[in-house]
Amino acid sequence: FSRPRLVEFLAVTNVEFVASGEYHTCVVSTAGDLFTWGDGTHNARLLGHGTDVSHWIPKRVSGALEGLQVLSIACGTWHSALATSNGKLFTFGDGTFGVLGHGDRESAAYPKEVQLLNGLKTIKVACGVWHTAAIVEVSGQFGANISSRKLFTWGDGDKHRLGHGNKETYLLPTCVSSLIDYNFHQLACGHTITVALTSSGHVFTMGGTAYGQLGNPGSDGKLPCLVQEKLVGEFVEEISCGAYHVAVLTSRSEVFTWGRGANGRLGHGDIEDRRTPTLIESLKDRHVKNISCGSNFTSCICIHKWVSGADQSVCSGCRQAFGFTRKRHNCYNCGLVHCHACSSKKALKAALAPTPGKPHRVCDACYIKLKSAEVGNASNLNRKSAGPRPSIDGRERLDRGEIRSSRLLLSPNTELVKYLEIMTGKPGTRFDAASQMRGSQVPSTLQLRDVGLPSTFVAFQNAFKPATPPATPPTQSPINSRSSSPYSRRPSPPRSSTNTFSKNVIESLRKSNELLNQEVSKLQNQVPVIYLFAVKSLKQKCGTQDMEILKLRKNAQEHASYAAKESSKFKEAKEVVKSITDQLKEIIEKLPSEVSESETLKAINTQAEAFLKTHGTTEASMESSNDQRMEYSVDTTAVPSNYSSENESRSSEAS
Repeated sequence: FSRPRLVEFLAVTNVEFVASGEYHTCVVSTAGDLFTWGDGTHNARLLGHGTDVSHWIPKRVSGALEGLQVLSIACGTWHSALATSNGKLFTFGDGTFGVLGHGDRESAAYPKEVQLLNGLKTIKVACGVWHTAAIVEVSGQFGANISSRKLFTWGDGDKHRLGHGNKETYLLPTCVSSLIDYNFHQLACGHTITVALTSSGHVFTMGGTAYGQLGNPGSDGKLPCLVQEKLVGEFVEEISCGAYHVAVLTSRSEVFTWGRGANGRLGHGDIEDRRTPTLIESLKDRHVKNISCGSNFTSCICIHKWVSGADQSVCSGCRQAFGFTRKRHNCYNCGLVHCHACSSKKALKAALAPTPGKPHRVCDACYIKLKSAEVGNASNLNRKSAGPRPSIDGRERLDRGEIRSSRLLLSPNTELVKYLEIMTGKPGTRFDAASQMRGSQVPSTLQLRDVGLPSTFVAFQNAFKPATPPATPPTQSPINSRSSSPYSRRPSPPRSSTNTFSKNVIESLRKSNELLNQEVSKLQNQVPVIYLFAVKSLKQKCGTQDMEILKLRKNAQEHASYAAKESSKFKEAKEVVKSITDQLKEIIEKLPSEVSESETLKAINTQAEAFLKTHGTTEASMESSNDQRMEYSVDTTAVPSNYSSENESRSSEAS
């Protein structure tokens, strides 16, 4: 496919984690279930279903994973490894070079637990082509002063990719002793290298040096080396590794790459190799959130809306520097970075939220603003339900500066609600042109999901009609004679309010109406994925049943023809026996009496008569059985036509 396409089978499943190998794909749902699909014909048992059958749609992996919650999974070319919520490590696939960590070179058709790490907690795992690496929590295992998360590697040690100082093959997980003093929280594997990120934001590499993928020109790769150069003073938050290149993301949202440059995978505008970390200049003004490397390409996720490029190494609220214990969080309203203490609250209708109807993390200042806007909206609704009493509290709040006209505080649906409140007031409430115009300024970017539409469009048309005062206006107090709009203190324009209203408001309404109509037409054209999947499954089921009925009919016809053949043979045999019996009787009659009365001839005659009597009963039963088979054949011949016609009608109705 030339563009992303939805996996319809997983359309109703919430996916938490995705990993891909060269021939297969693995997905972990939020419920902790593992789904795999891809090419299973390489005798590597890649999919974990126990067979070499390929699966073109996701299939859930069961077996030893029943009752366990899978947290993450990593895919190599010929094997996969996964970590569960209770810290267990499972591997499956091709076991060449001991890459599965079970102490042998045998393959595993189903996920199998790595027994050596039983009792320890596996945090992260990564897979290369013929080696595997994992971060394991081994608190108290290597001395009193050293604890927490250590790096383990195993498999093929060629190119020193395991970091043990040799090229030997390790069949069991082995701790990298040279990195025993460091704690790790992320790792990645390429074809010939292993990359690990410490909790302090430092990057270590080990393995092949062919394209400079170690990031340290002075290292031979036999032992893990620290990547420095332009990463000195930087706090690396995320790492990713391709076949022969590496990408890292720093706390300042800067992306550095190095290694093989073929196909432009490093993002520097050329195909040259880089032996040291090099900043991607084209991403310097973007707010990068995540990075990921394929075998020969690199991708990143950036926040859609532009965010201030100010120094993001410190919290925008308390101005404390970010580190391992002080994590960064982006406010979904203003876009600035804050620590957890300064952005621990969530609010609805944040400006940068992907789904305004759900609460998202915001900083304390934006939380107060959004809550104030919600309180203001609630008070407006209460005043509307209480009667046509003018809004004095809203005007006083405007004077104190508590209400602002920022788009961050008033979302599109809030502005529309305010407009309808003003325009649908009860009789006796006066409006001026200025208040009407401000209430009607519906933004052109209004989305269908942000607006609660009425049953018909007549309500909007009635709302936009100019208010006609009654013949005898009621007597009002000086306070009640003021306009209910908080903007009524501004003077009205000198020209007619009706003309101004009809030109601007109706134009704004027309644009909004066109946008809403476009959204409605899009929704009408989009058929729900679940419905399509149900129709497809129904068609497949009907086709399968038709095939089964055809097979049954064919078998019945074959059995009927076979029975007819056997019956004809039996009849011929009976005729032969009957003829022989008649001839025997004629011979007995012609023989002398002393010969015809012999015991031998009597025995032969008795056996022949018994044979005819017995097989006469058998013939009758065979004929009745044959008739039943023929009736069944006729019934099965009639079933598929009716059944298929009913299926065709059901399929046409579903379509």
